[in-house]
Amino acid sequence: MKYLRLVFSNMRRSKLRTTLTVLSTALALFLFSMLRTIVTSLDASVDVTDAARVVVRRSTSLIFPLPLSYFDRLRQMDGITAVTYMNWFGGVNPADERGWSSQFAVDASTFFEMYPEYLLTPEEVAAFQQERTSCIIGERLAKQYKWKVGDNVTYRGTIYPGDWTFTVRGIFRPKSPDVDTNVLYFQWKYLDERSERKGNVGVYIVRLADPNEAAATSAAVDQVFANSAFETRTETEKAFQLGFVTMMGNVKQGVRIISIFVLAGFMLVAINTMIMAARERIREIAVLKTLGFPDDLILKLVLAESTCIALLGGFAGCIGAKLVFKLMSFGGGVFANFIVKPQTLVIGLVIAALMGLVSGIVPAISAARLRVVDALRSA
Repeated sequence: MKYLRLVFSNMRRSKLRTTLTVLSTALALFLFSMLRTIVTSLDASVDVTDAARVVVRRSTSLIFPLPLSYFDRLRQMDGITAVTYMNWFGGVNPADERGWSSQFAVDASTFFEMYPEYLLTPEEVAAFQQERTSCIIGERLAKQYKWKVGDNVTYRGTIYPGDWTFTVRGIFRPKSPDVDTNVLYFQWKYLDERSERKGNVGVYIVRLADPNEAAATSAAVDQVFANSAFETRTETEKAFQLGFVTMMGNVKQGVRIISIFVLAGFMLVAINTMIMAARERIREIAVLKTLGFPDDLILKLVLAESTCIALLGGFAGCIGAKLVFKLMSFGGGVFANFIVKPQTLVIGLVIAALMGLVSGIVPAISAARLRVVDALRSA
């Protein structure tokens, strides 16, 4: 600890170079934090699913609906304790056409019992169920547009044309931070009465009595509706969500590869910077050795300097990414919880420290091996 003052003094020797090195490291760790957050967000969208829920959809494609008559048939099947249904709406907020939010038409009487991760008061649920044109929104969506209970909100339909106005009757909070709250739910009956395709359901969500029987129950559901005009494909909620993730291709692997190249590129810059800094201090190193500083201490001082610079940049980059993504409210859809998690910050700082050690190891070894006579002669 008593040599830290010397380390910081060396860091201030060339303020411009140190500042640029810190900024380059900060940018590298900012990009790393962003790229890793893509991966953690994709994982969170899958991990938040419930093993006791399965999704029943049309076997041909998700865009084709199922008849409402399947609702009662599913409820009567063995191993199934609850059933609800929903339709994707796909609307656009006219006040923010580039903004993103999810909207679903749901069965008001059964939907929120199926999803206990949405925290609502009994009064909010009752108000939603009693009013045909009401809606429930997530707290993130409410915060984004400053909507509150009692407000009328309008969306322009893309799949279902026209302007659709809803009255906010509740704002739900997430039971887990990975639950998407950038979403609006409204009554399926309201959608059905205005739609030309009446009596159609996008997907059914089924709760199982025993999650371990998911495969057997799913096969039984598909067998019931086999050879009908509306054959089904039943899968766990996790598999259903993974289907959306895989539509994007092998994003996670691509992100990891890009992260490696980003960090490697900035590490080369840091190595070059530290080598230049060490060369400029040949005379100083010779003086320190003359004063009795041993080789291992010289090595540690150089490594400490490079590590401190890297950690300063890493801290700035990681914290900067966390603040930027929080303030700008990234996320929605597949990236439901696009926030820089604490483990990402820890990993980023560890990487920054490793970058500092790797970039400083070559000049540190050279400084430690330097002979005083050779140093004074070259200076």
